[in-house]
Amino acid sequence: MRTLELDILERTRQWCADGRSPWLCTIVQAVGSSPRPVGSMLACLADGELVGSLSGGCVEEDLLERIQGGALAASLPRVIEYGVSPEENEKLGLPCGGRLYVLLQQLGDADLPWLDAALAAITQRHCIERHLDFDTGISTTGEVPHFTHLALRETSLRQCFGPRMRMLLVGAGQLAQSLAELALAMDYEVLVTDTRQAMLDQWMGPDVPLLQGMPDDIVREHAADHFSIVITLTHDPRIDDMALMEALQTDAWYIGALGSVRTTEKRLQRLRALELEERAIAKLRAPVGLPIGSKTPLEIAVAIMAELTQLRRAAST
Repeated sequence: MRTLELDILERTRQWCADGRSPWLCTIVQAVGSSPRPVGSMLACLADGELVGSLSGGCVEEDLLERIQGGALAASLPRVIEYGVSPEENEKLGLPCGGRLYVLLQQLGDADLPWLDAALAAITQRHCIERHLDFDTGISTTGEVPHFTHLALRETSLRQCFGPRMRMLLVGAGQLAQSLAELALAMDYEVLVTDTRQAMLDQWMGPDVPLLQGMPDDIVREHAADHFSIVITLTHDPRIDDMALMEALQTDAWYIGALGSVRTTEKRLQRLRALELEERAIAKLRAPVGLPIGSKTPLEIAVAIMAELTQLRRAAST
């Protein structure tokens, strides 16, 4: 599954390798409302070719004008502030009172090592931090155990690269279709598995990988690391329990199971009867999702995504 970040980094690396000296522009700070989150990137060439985005288009146009007009020195990284006046906010389409701080750096051959490290981190599912020294323009990298948020200092930048959260949905029913739609919109990678080929054949959800096979094998192969989410949705213990038995013994960040409180109590009894350790069973979140009174598939999907959002935000504070 490709991401915009991967596309930007791959294109930037190719431009550097070709000697085309691309500019990498990154939102490093935002005050008030922002059209794109901190960490969003844009890579561009002086001829106007670009990939990525920082706003609805006006900030990108201004940056290109500055680059093409020679107003930006290519020697060292610098931070440009947007939104310093109501007139500029209106011109650039920024929310009233909003400010963007964009780091500009022209890259070259010396940046290939950190670009390669970032690409490897994303594709091989681990995290690295890039440390950029503004005084020298030199970037170094080091591995980190978990994702860290971008940190801007007076003379340096710390930026993390790594995989998206991967969501494995066990069961290809209507709820999985609604959940896949929301998860994709929120930038999760989504996989769907079912032992029943007929269910996969009837899939009417978004275009995501559909994996037929034994759920424990699928979990082991595709959703066993700390950047993985496993959610069982079939209501069939023969399928769900097999997936949960495997998932609860992995490093998966979140493991959830659909079902009522009564269904959950029976599931826990079965897991204990299978001699799964209590510390593993304690990782299970069931009934899955926040208790918002959801009934329909879409409402349940909203509850699940709300719980994931709450947990991820809590982990980042």
